[in-house]
Amino acid sequence: MKTLIKSTMTALALTALSVNVASAETRITYKSAKTGSSYYQMGVELAEAMKAGTDGNVIVTVEESQGSVQNVMEARARGGDYVFTTPPALVRLAQGGKAMFEGKGDPKFDEIRALFPIPSLTMHFVMSKDSGVTDITGLEGKTILLGKGSFGATEGEKYLGLFGMAEKVKIADAELSNAVAALKNGQIDGFVTAGSWPAPNVIEAAASTPVTVLSMSDDQIAQTKRTMLTIPAGTYAGQDIDITTTSLPVVAYTTTGMDDDTAYQLTKTFWESKAKLGENAPWWNGVNEGLMNTIEGTIHPGAQRYYEEAGIALTDAQK
Repeated sequence: MKTLIKSTMTALALTALSVNVASAETRITYKSAKTGSSYYQMGVELAEAMKAGTDGNVIVTVEESQGSVQNVMEARARGGDYVFTTPPALVRLAQGGKAMFEGKGDPKFDEIRALFPIPSLTMHFVMSKDSGVTDITGLEGKTILLGKGSFGATEGEKYLGLFGMAEKVKIADAELSNAVAALKNGQIDGFVTAGSWPAPNVIEAAASTPVTVLSMSDDQIAQTKRTMLTIPAGTYAGQDIDITTTSLPVVAYTTTGMDDDTAYQLTKTFWESKAKLGENAPWWNGVNEGLMNTIEGTIHPGAQRYYEEAGIALTDAQK
């Protein structure tokens, strides 16, 4: 009888232990971009870093997205386990019900809170060498793939308009995931992508067929109202000179639905893992405390706790 009671108590104790272990595990859904993009790859890298940095207590599932606009829109219906990436400008537009969010306003947008910056969006105009195009003014008569629904597609369309090319190029009706194959097969002359550099689809394109990644002039960059960025020579196959282009900050966000401890753990693990992330993927080396200034709006209280501990000053607008 005593043996039976002892065995039962042991089983109950093990069950309780397993419940406690399970309850300690935090599961997060991370939504960023389409598979094959640099931002999707970043999500995979972050998921691995979160698992390693928390001894498996934080499990991040990377979910494919159609782009930054969709990510923000889904913040209206997602729970406290939702993390997404987007340029701060889109959060501002959503909260103001402007541009692509006109008529789609929702009080939930006001509950969006920042966690930490990630590598900036970098515009790439990738043209086949055979197209003969060496600058944006030479795009006339060419077939360009922009993709659909992503911020990069919207930004690419905007740039074509700014540079007087909107009515002078043919836009391919295809997804960005088809860009490399279409370029190699001669179905398009080039494509536009806004992945952080070095962008996987640009690496793949340059490795499979001779390409030229276009630079922008100082005047063109000024027209975009974006930040100038230089992609060093040798970043892509066949790239002998620096590429001058534009960038736009990107931030990882959640909502007030996330509890403070989880936001703290995610933010702390990110910054403590960043150096190791940069050893394997150079785009992480462009993230530093200076990018904190690009975060517009309120930072999640849990993340604020980490920044206070780390001695990283926040602006009044971020608190």
